[in-house]
Amino acid sequence: MTEISTAEVDAPQAALDRYAIDGRSSRFSVRATATGLLAAMGHNPNINIRDFSGEMQFDPEKLQAGSFRLVIKTSSLGVQDDISDKDLREIERLMNQEVLETAKFPEILYDAPSISVTKMTDMLYAATLNGKLTMHGVTRPQPVTARVAMLGSMLRASGEFTLDQTDYNIKLVSVAGGALKLKDELRFSFEVVARKQE
Repeated sequence: MTEISTAEVDAPQAALDRYAIDGRSSRFSVRATATGLLAAMGHNPNINIRDFSGEMQFDPEKLQAGSFRLVIKTSSLGVQDDISDKDLREIERLMNQEVLETAKFPEILYDAPSISVTKMTDMLYAATLNGKLTMHGVTRPQPVTARVAMLGSMLRASGEFTLDQTDYNIKLVSVAGGALKLKDELRFSFEVVARKQE
């Protein structure tokens, strides 16, 4: 009876191909906007997300997509700007210890159980993910729109979204004695490559 019930549960997803994110070929970054005296000098931190993984289910022929799940290691976020080693270490220390509290919250999770897909051209699709983002111990709805290109057995999705740090109980920090402060809004941009799994 267990085998039958498992098959029944899996049946609706059986026709959908499974795609796993290729982290080495993907790019995911965060841009923060600064205020304060140093903001005029262009100190808007760009943060690179270096360790993330995930998968989704998709059938381009039927315009159907199953669930999408993304896991980000919070300790993998690093500043990619050309700044002094001292400033780099200080910003990353603040980010890990006071902003993200990586020891307490080691992962950021995004779960989208439903995805709507629209065909734009032969190989290009528009996708809307109605998911929830869990960050810093807080879970909130976070819709994401993406352009998806199909290239043989490879899927490439790109897009961006914004969120406010205070919605996730993250305190806004300042650097250099308050001369550089970060605004509440963060802008995430991504270009994710996923490969079909056999």
